[in-house]
Amino acid sequence: MRILVLGGDGYLGWPTALHLSAAGHDVAIADNFARRGYDEELGATSLVSIAPLDERVRVWQEISNRRITSFVGDLTDAAFTTSLIDEVRPETIVHFAEQRSAPYSMIDQPHAVYTQVNNVVGTLNVLYAIADIDPTIHLVKLGSMGEYGTPNIDIEEGWLEVTHKGRTDTVLYPKRPGSFYHLSKVHDSHNIEFACRAWNLRATDLNQGIVYGQETDLTKLDPALATRFDYDAVFGTVLNRLIVQAVCGHPLTVYGSGHQIRGMLDIRDTVECIRIAAENPAGPGEFRVFNQFTEQFSVLQMAEMIRDAYSGTVHIAQIENPRVEAAEHYYNAVHSRLMDLGLEPHNLSDTLINSLFSITESNKEHVDPGLFDPSVRWKATSSSVGPHPVEATAA
Repeated sequence: MRILVLGGDGYLGWPTALHLSAAGHDVAIADNFARRGYDEELGATSLVSIAPLDERVRVWQEISNRRITSFVGDLTDAAFTTSLIDEVRPETIVHFAEQRSAPYSMIDQPHAVYTQVNNVVGTLNVLYAIADIDPTIHLVKLGSMGEYGTPNIDIEEGWLEVTHKGRTDTVLYPKRPGSFYHLSKVHDSHNIEFACRAWNLRATDLNQGIVYGQETDLTKLDPALATRFDYDAVFGTVLNRLIVQAVCGHPLTVYGSGHQIRGMLDIRDTVECIRIAAENPAGPGEFRVFNQFTEQFSVLQMAEMIRDAYSGTVHIAQIENPRVEAAEHYYNAVHSRLMDLGLEPHNLSDTLINSLFSITESNKEHVDPGLFDPSVRWKATSSSVGPHPVEATAA
C-alpha cells in the first residue's frame, strides 16, 4: 500500500514508518518538527541523540534499499494538508501528528489553546482532505486510553450498549478525560465518527496506552535510525522517568498514592498494531475503536517492578500528586480486538531487563536530574505561567 505517516519524525511516527516500509509498503511521512521545538522551549532533550530527518531517511535507504519520501508542513494549514494528500494519494493515513503531552497542555492558557487548536484543527483538515480527494482512504488515528478516564464500570472498545427507560441503543463510550490534551483526543474521536457517518469515510481509532521502550529491530540497525527516549516530567512517560531515576540513584518519584492504573505496551507492539490496523482496514462508513495496550499496572507496581529488577539499590518516594485524578479507582478495559487480529505482545518485565536499563546506563552522562520533578500543576490556571508554545520550524 501507499501509506502516509503524519508526525513521521516523532517518537512513534519514525519507528512506525520504518516498520511499514520494511513490511513492503510505499511510505511517505510529513512533519512540522514541532516536537523538536518543544525541547528548545522546555530546555529538555531526548536521552538518546536524534538525527535530523534527512539523515534518518538517507540512512534507511542505504540500509534497506527502500525509500521513504518526506514532506515538511503543518496540518493546521488546510492548503498544505490538502496538497500533501493529493500528491501522495495514500490508501492509508496513519495520524500521529499531534501535541501528545498532558502536562504540556496544562502549563497555562496558551498551551491549552495551542494543544486543542493544533490537534483538533489538524485532524479536521485531514478529514476534509480525505473527503474531498478520496473517501476510500483509511484513516488510522492515534487516540489515547486517557480519553476514557477512570469510570467505575468496565471500559469497552469504543462503543457501549445502553438500555435506558426500556429502550436500547449503542453509543460511543462516555468519555471523562483528565487534561486538555486528552480532551483534544475526545474531540478528535467525535469528529472522526461524525465524518464516517456523514461522509462514508473509514477510520480506526487506536486508543493507545502508555508506550515504553526505545528500540525496535529496525531502529537498532544504525544510530541515525534511533527514536526518542524522553524522561522529563512534561514529555517523559512515567516508566521512562522511573527507569532513569533508578539508574542515576535517584528516588523513584511516585505521584500520590501510586495506585493510579495505566494501560501499557511495548514500542515494538505499537508499530505492529499500526501495521495490523493498516492491513486490515475498516469498511466504508465504519468508525471502529481498538483499545491498544497489552498489560496494565499501577504506577506503584511499576516502581516496585523496577526496584526489584534493577541490580543497584533503589528507593521509592511518594510525592504530592500535581494532577487532579482519583487516588484509588476501578480499572478494567477490554483490549481484545488487536489480539484477535494477530498481535503477539511483549511483556514489560522482559523489556526492562533486556533493553531499558542498558540503554539508560549507556547514556547516563546525558541525564539532567533537574528534569525529574513535576513543574506543571493541574490547579494552576494563570495564563502567564511558563513559556509560550514555540512556533513549528522546518529546521
